[in-house]
Amino acid sequence: MKKVNTPFLAFLLFISIGYSSTRVVYTRPGLMMRVPTTSVGKSPYLFRAGFGTELHNFDPMNTSKGVYFDMELARGFSFGFSSVQGGDTTSLALLSESLTTPSVEFGFHFQKKVYTYNDISLSVGVQDVVFQTDPTSEKMLSLNTELLSAFMVLGSEKDLGKYKFNTYMGFGTGGLAPMDTIEAIDTTNSTKSGVFLGFLFKTPYLANWGGLDIVGEFDGTGVNVGLRIPLTSDYRLNLGFTHLDKLPEWKTRYWKGHPGFTIGFDMVVPRVDKTSVPSRGPSGEPFPGYGANGFETIPMHLDTTLSLADLMVTTLRDSMSLMNNEMRNMMIRLASMEQQSQFLNDSLKSVTLKQNVAEDNMNEAMRYLSRSLRYFYAGDYREALKEIDLALELNPNMALAYARRGSIYYKLGDVQRATINWNLALRLDPEYDDVRNILKALHENRLKSTSIFEEE
Repeated sequence: MKKVNTPFLAFLLFISIGYSSTRVVYTRPGLMMRVPTTSVGKSPYLFRAGFGTELHNFDPMNTSKGVYFDMELARGFSFGFSSVQGGDTTSLALLSESLTTPSVEFGFHFQKKVYTYNDISLSVGVQDVVFQTDPTSEKMLSLNTELLSAFMVLGSEKDLGKYKFNTYMGFGTGGLAPMDTIEAIDTTNSTKSGVFLGFLFKTPYLANWGGLDIVGEFDGTGVNVGLRIPLTSDYRLNLGFTHLDKLPEWKTRYWKGHPGFTIGFDMVVPRVDKTSVPSRGPSGEPFPGYGANGFETIPMHLDTTLSLADLMVTTLRDSMSLMNNEMRNMMIRLASMEQQSQFLNDSLKSVTLKQNVAEDNMNEAMRYLSRSLRYFYAGDYREALKEIDLALELNPNMALAYARRGSIYYKLGDVQRATINWNLALRLDPEYDDVRNILKALHENRLKSTSIFEEE
């Protein structure tokens, strides 16, 4: 069997940019087995690489295999490279040892996102720009234009809470339409155009590593199903069956569209930016393995570091906010205490002012009482009564003033008013014994007019 030039393959794999190859499973565009995909958001990884293998027979062992490398650039444009080697399609393939060597193909893929609206996106592209090794030709590689495939794919991405459901539908021409794992012997009757349909069901199982994906598709000639199992946040194991509808004919039918068991492996290098912020998991925590478009994002160790840093920043921000709130509360309390202090100062000033006014009034009232006493001894009872009235205007709670006014009225012969004023004096000062004695003597008719004022 002819060996592949390993240095040349490695050189093309790492300096070329691509997104799919010919028809080996899990080496075509996107996350499906064979049909192209499209996404609303930008790819969260810098590039993705891996391999895919299809097993068509165990005895003799007959496989097709390939490796790939893909990436997405700005403005929704993506392209990539893959290298595959198909299985043995000749009539001698059932012999214990194959006498033919399938050619090695180097394929390129180009795709452009042309429209997005909410969760719907539309992409167009060209894939299977294939260069083949040809032992019968002097040229090392020759372009196979028969496999050139143009396609258009419409995608929808639905968020179902814990689950996500992506659907892809479209049509293509050339090698895309038949979608056989390897070319049939009779190529004259192969389909030149066709439609395809696929779905990708994302589950929350193994959510810490990106979640388990279920893949199902109709590639134009048969039904393919598979699983994408996360090994870590960066690596996935891809399993499945091609042409599941023809699986019962495994032993009786070999070509064309023969079913096969598939296995693949892929690795991603995450794009650490805002577009790779993971979505939420089943309990509200971020999904480490999914970005806004459902692809693998950042590796677990980097995600943990970023999450820890974000937690520390959030904690510091919350602490600063709490300190600001405490300072604000302290300022409010300080302002309240200053207001209470000002209120107490004002109340003290008011009390002091009232006390000063009361003292001034008392002093003035006592002067009036002193003058009334002089008028009383002079026999000028009317003037004495005026002075008493002025004293009571300044201080209406002076028991002495009422007692003296009662004595003045008694001198004027008005016993009734005199009695009223003496009772008022006794009410203001119940311990006023002189007034009580006067009222008692008046009641017993033994009050002497000459001793009234002296007894006060």
